[in-house]
Amino acid sequence: MDLHQLFVFTKVVEHKSFSKAAEDIFLSQSTVSSHIQSLERTLNVNLFDRVGREIILTPSGERLYQWALKLLLLKDQAMLDLKEGVTELRGMIRIGASSVPGQFMIPKMVKSFRVQYPKATFHINQSSSKNVADRVLNGSVDFGILGEKYENEKLCYIPLLKENLVLITSKESGLVGPVSIQQLLSYPFIMRNSDSGTNSLIEKFLKKNQISKDQMNIVAYTENGQSLIQFVLQNIGIAIISEMAAREYYDRNLLTIHEINEFNEERYFYLVYNLNKTQSMLSKLFIENAHQLLN
Repeated sequence: MDLHQLFVFTKVVEHKSFSKAAEDIFLSQSTVSSHIQSLERTLNVNLFDRVGREIILTPSGERLYQWALKLLLLKDQAMLDLKEGVTELRGMIRIGASSVPGQFMIPKMVKSFRVQYPKATFHINQSSSKNVADRVLNGSVDFGILGEKYENEKLCYIPLLKENLVLITSKESGLVGPVSIQQLLSYPFIMRNSDSGTNSLIEKFLKKNQISKDQMNIVAYTENGQSLIQFVLQNIGIAIISEMAAREYYDRNLLTIHEINEFNEERYFYLVYNLNKTQSMLSKLFIENAHQLLN
């Protein structure tokens, strides 16, 4: 058993597929299969059950996966401690991101990180804040960056950035100045889906003002923040979004930003990771330096 075999094994586990693991680490599928078979012969255990087209970890495979992550992390730590080839640390960092972080925060963070670790590559999975938290919990991403906290004893949240939500309208909307919550009820409204952090904050504000969604004139729900902005630009409706996302369009004089009276809700964007997941050295370095990467 060697470290390379363990590395290949972890990739098969993470992708739940020999072919996808082979593609990820630039090996042939037959080579990946050969490494797994060699591991199984060495340890005299079956690591996977083959059920039709699916592969499922055996109990022995699950135990080996946890040891493999620790051993591979120890190897990376040894390299770092010896200060030999630090910039040669390489590997994939898998990040789950909600809409705004995926568009406006992570590109900047990746650019800064790759200055020191140019061999790092990234896989960004963008979805709603709730889906990001779920992916962190099930281990399909190394960590997430999102705009809402979903409490779970396995999740650790690091506040990264504070911002406000704002109302946006098209240049043709006719809406002027700060608006009240009652004024919003008479305008067609574009909403994000229920799993987004923005939507969660809006619902809290409505509840605080004893207003139900049924009282609003909602004309469309959308999964995507960019799609929501396009609805507003076409004067189909108004929307409440991240000020960070709105600022680019406002600066180009494409839409108008309004304050909402008594809407003083601020929100944080968080980095969230699973306390039970052993991080690679690259992921650990990214997490530890997340604040600096934004500055």
